[in-house]
Amino acid sequence: MQKTQTVLGPVAPDTFGKTLIHEHFVFGFPGCEGDITLGPFDRDACVRSGLEMVDKIKSHGVNTVVDVTPNDCGRNPLMLQEISEKSGINIICASGYYSEEEGGTPYFKLLSKFGDGVAQIYDMFKKEVTDGIGSTGIKPGVFKLASSKGVITDYEQMFFKAAAKVSKEDGVPILTHTEEGTMGPEQADLLIAEGADPKRIMIGHIGGSTDIDYLMSILEKGVYIGFDRFGIEGQVGTPPDSHREACLIGLIGLGYASQIMLSHDWVNFWLARPGISEILSMVMPNWKPTHIFEDVLPVLRKAGINEEQISTMMVDNPRRFFEGA
Repeated sequence: MQKTQTVLGPVAPDTFGKTLIHEHFVFGFPGCEGDITLGPFDRDACVRSGLEMVDKIKSHGVNTVVDVTPNDCGRNPLMLQEISEKSGINIICASGYYSEEEGGTPYFKLLSKFGDGVAQIYDMFKKEVTDGIGSTGIKPGVFKLASSKGVITDYEQMFFKAAAKVSKEDGVPILTHTEEGTMGPEQADLLIAEGADPKRIMIGHIGGSTDIDYLMSILEKGVYIGFDRFGIEGQVGTPPDSHREACLIGLIGLGYASQIMLSHDWVNFWLARPGISEILSMVMPNWKPTHIFEDVLPVLRKAGINEEQISTMMVDNPRRFFEGA
């Protein structure tokens, strides 16, 4: 059986147990590194906060967290390694870049003017998967890709094509970010056309759409989808959880439980000036790393979703995603 790389080394996916498939122990939008005078990074506080988060989710039986912070948004594998060592939880980190609109775009745009952009990104992905991130020796266990609202730009396509190639060669699964749930079918089609295995693809943030026909059109391609932004409500492109729950219940009723995974897209520690967490908590009070267990799953159970179906989404599907089964 192929093992998956965690920040502590390779682990068999059949030991992952209950898994949160899309979270962030730390995250910052590109540019935050220039605001260190007013928003300095406190590593010790970040580790303490991460351990507090782990205590909360472990009380609900979570054994594995996939941290999908991309390379250009504050990815910190050594810090994740410390949290994993001290807490005993599995943490899988990612390799990838964010969308053109919100990511660290100029760097690879510049490089691609002097060479093949897809090949340049492929070399980075391949090196990290094979030898580790920088000098850390920590290898990513998943790719994180992102597209913009209503389009996969030429810039973004470079990352999709490079990741698909490495995924085909090395079996590393791919998680995506869709902006407001758009471009899900197009993401799947692009990755599959470039050689990625549908069983190793999860189209993320798809709960940004509540169009059941649209959601089914993605599922019919044989990929996974992520209802992975529970708690993010009331903002542009973020339907209320009640609408997401209705779609989720309907899809499970139609027999799609084996292709769905759940998470929050929670940011536990922001690379930013103090106060952003408090502001977001006021604006989105349900956004927290235990929301699914405390609030969403009770709604599903009340609607007749059984424990086997819940376990399929939170245990079996993440295992199969990393196994490619």
